[in-house]
Amino acid sequence: MSKPYTGGCACGALRYEIDDEPVFSNHCHCDDCRHTSGTGHASYMTFPSRDKVRVTGVASTFAMTGDSGNRKTKAFCSACGSPVYLTFAAMPDLFTVNAGSLDDPSRFAPQAVTYGKRAREWDRDWGRADEGLTVFDTMPTP
Repeated sequence: MSKPYTGGCACGALRYEIDDEPVFSNHCHCDDCRHTSGTGHASYMTFPSRDKVRVTGVASTFAMTGDSGNRKTKAFCSACGSPVYLTFAAMPDLFTVNAGSLDDPSRFAPQAVTYGKRAREWDRDWGRADEGLTVFDTMPTP
């Protein structure tokens, strides 16, 4: 086990510490992620056990239905607005952090691109920037 993954929002009011290793790391180009990030995609690390996650501070949340038809809840800081993490009703043990919220962003190592079919022409650099990533048209089934 490596050192815990830590991170949080821009102002420091919402923080997490995770004593686990990610099971999936991706760049997502779905419409929801584009809107949330304000750019062409969002990047995430997903951890297998919420039992190994400690969150301090109070998150504001927004629940929505994803393309899969399942509910997902996006958590963000109510003070600064930074997106910090996501949870999924259909997979309640998973805990997903926005890669940009990591204290050490160099620990993010993307494995795949999801919703590649929705990637905008101006945001298709994964072939150069992250050579060899698997590109899925939608979200792969676990």
